[in-house]
Amino acid sequence: MSTYLEHANLTVPNIEQAIDFLRTVEPDFKVRHDQIDQVENGRRRWVHFGSERVYIALQEAEPGSQPQMPRRSYENYGINHLGWVVDDFDAVLSRLHQQGYKQSLLITDEKFRLRAYYHDAAGFEWEIIHYLSDKDEQRNFYEST
Repeated sequence: MSTYLEHANLTVPNIEQAIDFLRTVEPDFKVRHDQIDQVENGRRRWVHFGSERVYIALQEAEPGSQPQMPRRSYENYGINHLGWVVDDFDAVLSRLHQQGYKQSLLITDEKFRLRAYYHDAAGFEWEIIHYLSDKDEQRNFYEST
């Protein structure tokens, strides 16, 4: 078995909005688990949303905490974005536009991949990637055309 990233865990202000964005990127994703736990200051919901092998863990902030909106990417320590490899780049971008998500950056001058960046309703940044080759040496080629 090889090593792979199974999941990322995000605390979000609204789980349903996060699911809506992720479902727009990948309509076949589903809620794998949805639970409400009793914690010290109340109740907290968490959801696993994805496929059987890869998912995003979404959770509410601790009750009584003072959560802050996401930090400014690339200016602070922390995760800047998560990247999703998709089979049909144009279809995913079309669905995102139809749902009102704003594209922050589009990169089309790379020889073996297309990339676009979007922010979800909470302000998290997501990269959408489509590879134009199945060869690893081309997928990992970093020079612009």
